[in-house]
Amino acid sequence: MDNWLRKNPQVRTIRVAAADLNGQPRGKRIPTRFADKVVKDGTRFPMSVLNLDIWGEDIDDSPLVFDSGDADGVLRPTERGFMPMPWLDAPTALLPIWMFHEDGRPYQGDPRQALRAVLDRYKARGLTPVTALELEFFLIDDSGRNLQVPVSPRSGKRRKAAETLSIRALDQFDSFFTDLYDGCEEMDIPADTAISEAGLGQFEINLMHGDDALRSADDAWLFKMLVKGLARRHGFAASFMAKPYEDYSGSGLHMHFSVLDRDGKNIFDDGTQKGSDTLRHAVQGCLAAMPGCTLVFAPHANSYDRMVPGAHAPTGISWAYENRTSAIRIPSGNPSARRIEHRVAGGDVNPYLMVAAILGAALNGIEDGQEPPAPITGNAYAADLPQIPSDWTSAIDAFEKSPEVERIFNPELIRNFVLTKRQELHYMEDLTPNERVEIYLETV
Repeated sequence: MDNWLRKNPQVRTIRVAAADLNGQPRGKRIPTRFADKVVKDGTRFPMSVLNLDIWGEDIDDSPLVFDSGDADGVLRPTERGFMPMPWLDAPTALLPIWMFHEDGRPYQGDPRQALRAVLDRYKARGLTPVTALELEFFLIDDSGRNLQVPVSPRSGKRRKAAETLSIRALDQFDSFFTDLYDGCEEMDIPADTAISEAGLGQFEINLMHGDDALRSADDAWLFKMLVKGLARRHGFAASFMAKPYEDYSGSGLHMHFSVLDRDGKNIFDDGTQKGSDTLRHAVQGCLAAMPGCTLVFAPHANSYDRMVPGAHAPTGISWAYENRTSAIRIPSGNPSARRIEHRVAGGDVNPYLMVAAILGAALNGIEDGQEPPAPITGNAYAADLPQIPSDWTSAIDAFEKSPEVERIFNPELIRNFVLTKRQELHYMEDLTPNERVEIYLETV
């Protein structure tokens, strides 16, 4: 870390930032001359800071605030180290951090620590998840009363409709995407394919697969920051909110994953298109945990506007081979790459909690060894299926009471997340749809 700063003497300030339960970066601005102290000793701020609501307010009745004297946690650099922040005018470095207790124990209310705990369960069994994430987002002109697609820098016109897989749509914002890919290179984010999606001004970028799920979640968290920051430099907004437009499909954050054993063999591969027994056990774990984990996959009021039949987001609890209407899809292809695609989460999720929920659920299934129901065929929206919770209140209740969730997340994180979401639910009820959009447009 010291070497990075010495090689980049133009950097005069750093940001240290951790993800709160909503995935919001929380931290400090520090002059570079004090960076050595942060690297060596870490920094401090209250544990309650990782448990703020979407407005950045304390949670009413949280034991982290007055009952504990609003005690500090110790925040130490992650293994990611320093990286540039290409969306800022002044040369600046970001140092991701995560929270520990004074005695060195991980703080279990930290979402990054929650993912680490799930990965420790895999490691204890000699298993390593391989993950890849697909992130959808909208480019939006929010300068007027109504949201609309930005004016193209190339044509000076606005796209009036969605253009699925349109090269022209990508070319209209080529300068933005060029800067975005340059920024990903600078920040070591493995951005792969970009496509134009089905929504108005909607795009998707895939992050390459890797055998470090903690790093994959880091990449997604950092990618969101980069996209939103660079969009503002280009004169418009970028949003990962689940459903900015009523008449267009919303944004998802799909995850593909497989699991390697100690010898590096994919345990989902049996040499056939069907996949191994272990694959089906993992599928059953994901299906069983889906109702309880919906709050992780759809954490905000706007999230549930996306989860409606026929809108390219799953609503029924099901799995299938090569079927994008199901919640869990098994893609075709070479059996050695057999994997699961989990399609429920919206683009507005906290990536650490999402990856933890999916991998934790899959491991529950692997440990239990139970078979899932038969895979569906055809249109999942037209099938008689158990349904994913379709409203925020039901999802909060399900998360709080789910035995599957208890096997994935620490009780402290479950309590904190429930308190956060109940407070947000209470205050959101008084807001108009437009006011909700204003809150979510860039925060999530």
